[in-house]
Amino acid sequence: MIYLIIFFVLHWFASVFFQTAFLHRYASHKMFTMGPVREKIFFIFTWMSQGSSYLVPRAYAVMHRMHHDFSDTEKDPHSPHFFKDVISMMLKTKEIYTGFVTGKLTAASKYCQDLPVWEKFEKFAGSSYTRLAWGALYTAFYLLIIIKFDLSYFWLLLLPIHYLMGPIHGAIVNWCGHKYGYSNFNNHDKSKNSEPIGFLLMGELFQNNHHKYPTSANFAKRWFEFDPTYVILVMMHYTGIIRLQNK
Repeated sequence: MIYLIIFFVLHWFASVFFQTAFLHRYASHKMFTMGPVREKIFFIFTWMSQGSSYLVPRAYAVMHRMHHDFSDTEKDPHSPHFFKDVISMMLKTKEIYTGFVTGKLTAASKYCQDLPVWEKFEKFAGSSYTRLAWGALYTAFYLLIIIKFDLSYFWLLLLPIHYLMGPIHGAIVNWCGHKYGYSNFNNHDKSKNSEPIGFLLMGELFQNNHHKYPTSANFAKRWFEFDPTYVILVMMHYTGIIRLQNK
């Protein structure tokens, strides 16, 4: 049992970190810079952490930039206030995201500037075959541990979370971060700081703070708030891996 718990926790937090650090704070907002080689390393680690639910950075960034401009209006790609439940919001978000990946949808040029693009890798990492391979690996690992240690097959109920890890994280942030919690600032939208569950998303649920200061790498703004991703980014800054723009 302990092996499955460890695997789940590692997969959860690795996926959260690279989603918030690379897709959100780097691709969408350029809160830090790095060279082309390190950018590709981040591409690879984001793919490895998200696995079957890998999100293409450029498409994520375009959607997120639009989200900031149209927060909680009808033009917001994923405001929870225009959907009856989180599943319908996720499906609409997937439709828009897929449109940007395939080129069927285009965004205004201001949303498409300075995006991280690695077309060959995106095609490989986002292919159906690669996603199915990751799903098969997760399933095989669970079955191996269940059979070896004679565990309940109910543990397989965790597998859908592994399959959809990236979109699940995004759905939690967009749904909870714009419906539940407290506000430090009047941003003329419905963004909230959804604490105390925010530690599970490594700072991402300080949505009210982030919408007030969208270029600040530290999402925590009050003395009792803590953004663990920012601490990691500061350590990476001082070791020369990245260069924070507004430390």
